[in-house]
Amino acid sequence: MALLNTRRATSALAWIAAIPFGIWAMIRLLGLDAGYPLEAMMPFTPYVAAAAVAAVGLALVLRRRAPAVLAGLAATCLGAAVLPRELGDGTVGAAGHETLSVLAANVHEGGASPVRVIHLLDELRPDVLTIEEYTPRFGRELAAAGIGSRLGYQVADPAPRARGTAIYSRYRLRRLPTADFLFRMARAEASLPGGRRLRIVAVHPIPPRHPAWTDEWEEELSALPSGGHGTPWLLAGDFNATFDQAPFRDLVGRGYRDAGAVAGKGLDATFPADGSLLPPPITIDHVLADERFGIVEYEVEPLPDSDHRAIFAELALPAR
Repeated sequence: MALLNTRRATSALAWIAAIPFGIWAMIRLLGLDAGYPLEAMMPFTPYVAAAAVAAVGLALVLRRRAPAVLAGLAATCLGAAVLPRELGDGTVGAAGHETLSVLAANVHEGGASPVRVIHLLDELRPDVLTIEEYTPRFGRELAAAGIGSRLGYQVADPAPRARGTAIYSRYRLRRLPTADFLFRMARAEASLPGGRRLRIVAVHPIPPRHPAWTDEWEEELSALPSGGHGTPWLLAGDFNATFDQAPFRDLVGRGYRDAGAVAGKGLDATFPADGSLLPPPITIDHVLADERFGIVEYEVEPLPDSDHRAIFAELALPAR
C-alpha cells in the first residue's frame, strides 16, 4: 500500500509540474492570449520555456513518462517560439546601401538624464530619435542640453507623466495626424536626401497590465500603420509588447521586420532596467522597420535614471 501511495504521489507531482506548461504552450502557439491577465502574462514566455525544461527533468527523475512527454512537447514548442529571436535571420552589410539609423528612448516620465541622451546621440549619431514619456520639462531640458545642434527638426507631443512622445531628426519633418488615444504617439514624415520620404511613429501604447487598459492597448497596436507598400514606415519606441503576445505578432506581420529579432538580439531585455528580478526583465521596446529595409545593426544601450534601456538600429534603405 505504501508503495502504491508513493507512486500515486510522484505521478501527481509530475503531472502538476507538466500540465501548466502544456496549457501555456497551447495559449502561446494558438494565440489565445486575448484579454487580461493573459496578455500581461505572455511576455514572460522565455522564462516559462526555460522552466519547462526543468519540468521535463523532474518527470524523468520521478520516472513518469507521460508527464515527461507533455513537458517535453511544451518545452519544444515554446523554445521554437522563443529561440528565433536569439538566432536572428540575417543582417546585411552597410556597404553599397544608403542607411538610416534610429535611437528610441523611454525617459521614464521625463526623469532620465537629458545629458546622457545627448551623450548617446554623440556616440551613436542617429539620424532619428524617438522619445517616449516625453514631458514639457524634459523637452526644455533637452533643448538646453543642445539637442538642436544634433538633430535640428522635431515633432513633439509633450504631455504629463507617461503620455507624451517626440520625434527628432536631422532631416526635415512634417507633422502627420495622430490617433486620438490617451497616450500620444507622434507621427511625422521625414524628407530624406534624394527625394526619399520616410514616415515615423514614436510608439507608446498604454500597457496591458490592467483589465481596463487591455482593449485600448490592442486598439492602439491595431491602429498603427501597415508597412510593405507605399511610403515606408518606421515604428520605434516602447510597444509595451513582445513577440509572445498575438497583437504584436499581428502588427509585425503587417509588413515589418523587428530589428532586434533580425539581429539575433531579440531577447536582450529593455525593461525594467534596474536589474530587479521581479518582474523579470522583458523586451518591450522595439524598432520595427518596413520589410523592404535591411537591418545592419541593433544594440541595447543603458539610459541612466530611466526604467528602460534605449535601443539603437541602423537600417539599409531599399534600392530606389
